[in-house]
Amino acid sequence: MSPDDYCQQKTAQSGSSFYYSFLFLPQERRRAITALYAFCREVDDTVDECTDESIARIKLAWWRKEIANMYEGQQTHPVTQALQPHLSAYNLQQQHLQAIIDGMEMDLNQTRYLDYAALTKYCWHVASVVGILSASIFGATKPETLLYAEKLGHAFQLTNIIRDVGEDARKGRIYLPINELQQFNVTAADLLNARHSENFEKLMAFQAARAQKVYDEAFALLPKEDRRAQRPGLMMSAIYRTLLDEVQADGFHVLTQRISLTPIRKLWLAWKTYIRG
Repeated sequence: MSPDDYCQQKTAQSGSSFYYSFLFLPQERRRAITALYAFCREVDDTVDECTDESIARIKLAWWRKEIANMYEGQQTHPVTQALQPHLSAYNLQQQHLQAIIDGMEMDLNQTRYLDYAALTKYCWHVASVVGILSASIFGATKPETLLYAEKLGHAFQLTNIIRDVGEDARKGRIYLPINELQQFNVTAADLLNARHSENFEKLMAFQAARAQKVYDEAFALLPKEDRRAQRPGLMMSAIYRTLLDEVQADGFHVLTQRISLTPIRKLWLAWKTYIRG
């Protein structure tokens, strides 16, 4: 299996909404974004699937060194072998790839966030940076486009947090800010024990409204000159915002189930956005 094949398989198996937007890219850009996404999956799985925290830290340290080696042309992993040829072509910065690893390590260091400012820092590392790198691969020509992508990544992560409240709680993680739980009289125990309530629905409606606002703020930053090149991000937005609408329409019953869209619906949303241009 070639490095590109490895990344393709890793991306397709994830079932992520991101995969559907990659299908519409030219071959070289598709290879680059697939390698980037495979890297994100690798380091994310290091934390999520490793039951021994000390081993997870060792693996993340290995990835730090592997990324540094990649910029010296001494990569050994299939993902870095696939990604390395695209570094200069799309101006992919090592500091951004290392920042993603920092974000994964944050999941080992803490399971609660005091306020939205603290959560925003986490979102920047695990999602906003990915947005910046992705926009570079798609073809950003304006500085504002990277600001758009940074904010869009933040909106995606807020959507993930809303969708995965129950799943994350079962792993002992609560990403909803503590001070906002207190504001709506929802306790950590309510989440950990999957106690759905009217207060919980109000808390989640607040979270969803903020996520929608961040999407709108992101779109307002996208220059019209780069809109066509950035269509993959707009496709992802169509899928993620539809998912957010579905979660809200279902009354935020996310403590005991994971709401998702079918693959054919994701593909249809991506196609509609692509055609719209």
